[in-house]
Amino acid sequence: MVSPIPPAFIYLLGAVILPFIRIRRIQQLVALLIPVAAYMNLLNMPQGTYWIYPFLDYQIVLGRVDKLSMVFGYVFVIISFISMVYAIHIRETGQHVAAYIYVGSSLGVVYAGDLFSLLVFWELMAAASVFLIWYQKSPASLNAGFRYILVHVTGGAILMAGIVIHVATTGSTEFTGFNFDTLASKLILIGFIINAAVPPMHAWLPDAYPEGTITGSVFMTAFTTKTAVYVLARSFAGLELLAWLGAVMSIYGVVYAVLEKDLRRLLAYHIVSQVGYMVCGVGLGSEMAINGSSAHAFSHILYKALLFMGAGAVIHVTGRRKMTELGGRQLYKKMPLTLVLYMIGAFSISGVPLFNGFISKTMIVAAAGELHRPLIELMLHLASVGTWLSVGLKLPWGTWFGLSKGDEDQIDAKEPPVNMLIGMGLASLLCVLTGIYPELLYNLLPYPVDFHPYEAGHIVSTLQLLVLTVAGFWLLLGKIMSGEPTTNLDTDWFYRMLGRYLMQFCNVWLKQASTALQQFSASKAAAISRLGQNPYGIVDIIATGSFDSAMTTANPDNPPDEKTQRRFSIGMGVLVSLVFLFVFGVVYLTVPAIWGG
Repeated sequence: MVSPIPPAFIYLLGAVILPFIRIRRIQQLVALLIPVAAYMNLLNMPQGTYWIYPFLDYQIVLGRVDKLSMVFGYVFVIISFISMVYAIHIRETGQHVAAYIYVGSSLGVVYAGDLFSLLVFWELMAAASVFLIWYQKSPASLNAGFRYILVHVTGGAILMAGIVIHVATTGSTEFTGFNFDTLASKLILIGFIINAAVPPMHAWLPDAYPEGTITGSVFMTAFTTKTAVYVLARSFAGLELLAWLGAVMSIYGVVYAVLEKDLRRLLAYHIVSQVGYMVCGVGLGSEMAINGSSAHAFSHILYKALLFMGAGAVIHVTGRRKMTELGGRQLYKKMPLTLVLYMIGAFSISGVPLFNGFISKTMIVAAAGELHRPLIELMLHLASVGTWLSVGLKLPWGTWFGLSKGDEDQIDAKEPPVNMLIGMGLASLLCVLTGIYPELLYNLLPYPVDFHPYEAGHIVSTLQLLVLTVAGFWLLLGKIMSGEPTTNLDTDWFYRMLGRYLMQFCNVWLKQASTALQQFSASKAAAISRLGQNPYGIVDIIATGSFDSAMTTANPDNPPDEKTQRRFSIGMGVLVSLVFLFVFGVVYLTVPAIWGG
C-alpha cells in the first residue's frame, strides 16, 4: 500500500520539526531517522501515479513512480543519510534544515508528474541550497552565494517561460518528452542545462561549491546536477545536441581540474566532467546509454560525495585548502585512514576495475561504440585519463605526500571526528560493493541490462590507460605539481565583469545623472514658483531671452524683498486688461461674420 505522504514531504516536514527539538541527542537521532523513513517509504511505492490533486483546470501529480524515477530516488535518499552522518556533529540546526529542504525538493523534482510542481520544487532547490554556501559566513562565500542564486533564478525564469508557452500552446501540464522544434522546448532545455552545468553555463558550480560549508558542499555534490540529468533523460532523451555537449563537458572539466590547486575547486570541475558523461548518454538515447547515464549518476553521487568528504576532512583538520599549502607536510602519516577512504573514491571516479565508476562509465562508452560515434568515444576515453591524472594522482600526491618541507613547516593534524570517518566509510563500502556486484545496481536501472563490464578486453584496455597515465605523471611530476596558487579564469569572468560595470553604472554614473537632474529640476521649479509670485516677470524673460536670468531671484530659501522684487503700476495692469478685452471683442465679433455665422 502506498504511503499517504510523498517522499519529498518527509524531508520537508522533518526540516520544520528539527529546530523545535532542543535536546541535541534527540535532534541528531531524528535527523538520521528522516532518511530511514524516506527509504522505507520508497520500498512501499509500486510503479504508478499517485498523489494527484486538481489545480485550476489542470492536475498536480506528486508521485509518478517508474524505474527511472526510482533509481534516482533511491540514491538521493541513501546519500542524504550518509551525508547527515558525516555532518551530524554540526551544531547549527539551520544547516540541517537547509540540507533537508534541499533533499526534499530534489525528490519533489524526481517524482513530479506535471510541470507546475516541477517548477516549484526546482526553484525551492536553489533557494535552500544557497544557504549551504552562506553558512560558511565568509566574504567569499557570501559573494559566491549571490552569484549562485542569480544564475539559478535566471535559469528558473527561462524554465518558467518555456513552461508557460508550452502550457499555453498545448493545454497540457504533463511532464513528458518534448518536441525540440518548438520555442517552449528550447527554453525548457536551457533551463535544464543551466542546472546541469553545461559549458558555458557551468561556472556557477566551481565558483560556489568550494565556498560552501564543509558538510554543505557534500550535500550539494549530489542533487542539483543529478536532478538536471534526470529531467533531461525524462524529456530530451536521444537529442543529438546533448551527446556532443556532454562529450565537450567531459573534456572541459578535466582540463580545468588539471590546472587547479584548490582541493574542492578541482573536485568541482570534475563534477562538470562526470556529469558530461551522463548528459552524453542521454543524448545518445539508446537503452544502454540511458542505463549508463542512470547508473553513472548513481555511482557519481556516491564517489563524488566521498571525495568531497575526504577533501573536507583535510580542510576541517588543517584549515588549509590548497595543495601548495599542504604538500610535503606528511599528512599520510597523520591522516592515513582519510587517505585510504579518499582513494576508494578516486579509484571509483577514475574507472578502476572493482569500483563502481568502472561499471557505469564503461557502459556509456560502450553505448557510444555501439552507435558508431568514434569521436565521442575517444573524447570520453581522454576524459578518463585526465580524471585519473588529477583526482587519482595529482590531488592525493599534492595533499598527503609531496616533497618534505622540513620540521618547521609541519602541520599538527589528526584524523577527523568519528562521524565523518563513518560517513566516508559507508560511501566507500557502497562504491566497492556496487563495483564488485554490479547486479545490485543493474536491477534498479530503467531497462533490462545485457552488459558485462568485466570482459578481458575492457579490463585490459582500462588498465593500460591507468598505468600509462601513472608513468606520465611520474615523469612530469615537477611540471604538473609546480606553479603558484592562482585562480583560473573561466566563463564566470564575463558576468562578474558585467555585474561590476553594472554596479559602477548604478552607483556612480546613474547617481551623478540623478543628482544633476534633481538640481536642474529644483532650480526650474523654484523659478516657476517665483514666476507664479510675479507673473509680470514674463516681460523680463521676453526681453532677456533667458528664463534663468530673469528668475535669478526665484530662490525659495531667500525670497525677494520689496527692493529686489519687480513691481508694475496699477495702470499698467489696467492697460493690459483693456488691450486683452479689445482683442477678444474684435475676434468674437469678426469670426462669425467671416464664416457666415
